[in-house]
Parts: sequence; C-alpha cells; structure tokens
Amino acid sequence: MTLETVLSLAKQLSLVEKVRLIELMAPEIERELVGAKTPRRSLWGICADLGKAPSAEEIDEARRDVWANFPR
Repeated sequence: MTLETVLSLAKQLSLVEKVRLIELMAPEIERELVGAKTPRRSLWGICADLGKAPSAEEIDEARRDVWANFPR
C-alpha cells in the first residue's frame, strides 16, 4: 500500500474519524521518534575541534589594534 492510497482513503473519512485516526496514530509516531533520537553532544564536545581559546590579554591587544586607527 502506498502513501497516496492511504491519503486518498483518509480523505474519505468524516471529520470525527480523521480526528480519531490522528489520536490513534500519534502515540505510534511518538514511540518511533523517541526510539530514533540520538544522544546530544555537549557544547564542550561540539567546540573541541576549535582549539584553545584566546586569553583575555590577547583579546585586549586585538581590540587595541583594531580601535587604534578608528577615526574619532
């Protein structure tokens, strides 16, 4: 049975029957979604490949360099 066949059959249902179909299918869909979830990576894991962060002194020096030639 194809999706198009199921959709055409569902369109023939009354409004009450459509709502009931959704109520019956929702728990099934939720179970499949919960089973398909992969564990999330922590922010530390996501940023691990970025290397060492600049120090406060390096940030201050970069700011001074950028703002040194800024017109006043």
